[in-house]
Amino acid sequence: MKISDLFRSVPAFQSARLVAGQKGKDREVYSVNMMDAPDIADYLKPNELLVTTAYHLKDKPNDLLELVQSMVNRQCAGLAIKTKRFLHEIPHEVLAFANKMEFPLIELPIHIALGDVVTQTLSRILDKRTNELLQAIETHQKFTEHIMSGKGISSLLKNLSSIIRHPVLLLDKYLRVISSSHPDFHLLVDLTDLHKNGYRLFLQKTPYSCFSLLGNKKTFSAFPIYTHEEKSGCLIIVGTIPFSKPSLVLTVEQATNVIAFEFMKEKALKQYGKRVRNEFFNNIIEGAFHSQEEIVIKAKEFQIENEQPYVCVVGKLDENLASLSFIQSQKEIDMIFEWIEDETKVCFPSVHHFVKGTTCVSLFPISQSWNEFHTTVFPFLKELQYKIKNTYNRTISFGVSNLCTQFLDVQKGFKEALEALQIGQLANHHQFIQIYRRKDISELLQMIPPDYLKTFYYETFQKLALSSTNERDMLLQTLFVFLENHEQISETAKKLYVHRNTVIYRLKKCEELIQKDLKDPETTFRLRLAFRIKHLLHL
Repeated sequence: MKISDLFRSVPAFQSARLVAGQKGKDREVYSVNMMDAPDIADYLKPNELLVTTAYHLKDKPNDLLELVQSMVNRQCAGLAIKTKRFLHEIPHEVLAFANKMEFPLIELPIHIALGDVVTQTLSRILDKRTNELLQAIETHQKFTEHIMSGKGISSLLKNLSSIIRHPVLLLDKYLRVISSSHPDFHLLVDLTDLHKNGYRLFLQKTPYSCFSLLGNKKTFSAFPIYTHEEKSGCLIIVGTIPFSKPSLVLTVEQATNVIAFEFMKEKALKQYGKRVRNEFFNNIIEGAFHSQEEIVIKAKEFQIENEQPYVCVVGKLDENLASLSFIQSQKEIDMIFEWIEDETKVCFPSVHHFVKGTTCVSLFPISQSWNEFHTTVFPFLKELQYKIKNTYNRTISFGVSNLCTQFLDVQKGFKEALEALQIGQLANHHQFIQIYRRKDISELLQMIPPDYLKTFYYETFQKLALSSTNERDMLLQTLFVFLENHEQISETAKKLYVHRNTVIYRLKKCEELIQKDLKDPETTFRLRLAFRIKHLLHL
């Protein structure tokens, strides 16, 4: 209650006078203290009203100024003195200081007992607090019944707005708009500017905060919404909710509590949906379904059409140098992946998201051609990387598949995107976007251990590969040119500048050394592969 309320509602103050600090009559009184000890200032608290007979000051009234100064520094509510008992009058310098600091000085009549003053004041404060708590309980029940009846958060915000008579906006933990009490909220305030200022307040650990925007000169009150994830969102009130009106503060806080429970319910449902969706995707990748028809039928449960072309994008956080425990690391991965999903849904509502291990998978529908990826999806992935770096101080890399002409091709698309991601990681790249390209024979051979390749080479060429004489080199060259010219003897002779019979002679010599017939397609294929290995390993 305020100092001014004491004179209206507390009988003991009916004949009291506010002799100084009239401008401070709106100071809040949370408690009352009665003491005449010399060191009383050390025991006072903010918003506390001190009532005293000034007995300890009767012989040194000048010390009253020091007491008032200490009470001002401690942000006390005021000082009520029973004059005409021990301290006959309040010194002028004390009155002047109290007026200057807007600190209320109250003169109590001599016939009023200080015990009555304390008892009646505390009783009035408790009555007011009790009424506020009852109102808070009723408001909480009202909002809870509102949500339980299925009317939703949007309707709750409209109800809250009608009670506090201010427009209300609900933001999520990323300060994106979820709902508002007014459909035309963007006409009331510049949301971009609001988000910038709201984000700073969102990071502060305060019950609620007030701020103003210079652009439109509007004042806002921000109430954070807490769940098991700490701050899960924020209520923005267009207007000031002052501390001096605790009933309004309690009303908004009860609304935030109910919204927090609704957030937790939605979170649980969302987590269940994610788990089912991820299990479905993992079964596709691992080939757990019995038929393609079964995949198509189950995909429709997740609003996935088989005829729709997709591009599969696999994302993974780059290695973090900070030493985090497994639980902390997994928590960070889940948080960032959830942010990616929410951010992507804003720009691409029809994207399908999955999580497999430490990777996030996004299926982007492509309606026209592969060029659509480069003009829309690729710039969006770059923007995601930039935002994750700035928001979480982490980097993420993406692997991209070729175009999947239908959903049934996503199993292959995932493998392509994952392989593209791994290629970038093997090259020690960070924050990259690697698009899959099909491997040629040389790249495939590089995936085989060199010892296996050498064994294949020597088993194929037999005696032709055992020594490096001029004759053997000449035979290998002839054989290579013969195979590269589609086994045409005349064409081979032209390329080697030798007679046709010379080529025939050399090829017969090669057949003797490798003990194979060069007319056999399997033999020629094996020889072509062996020549690739020779070039790759410099044999």
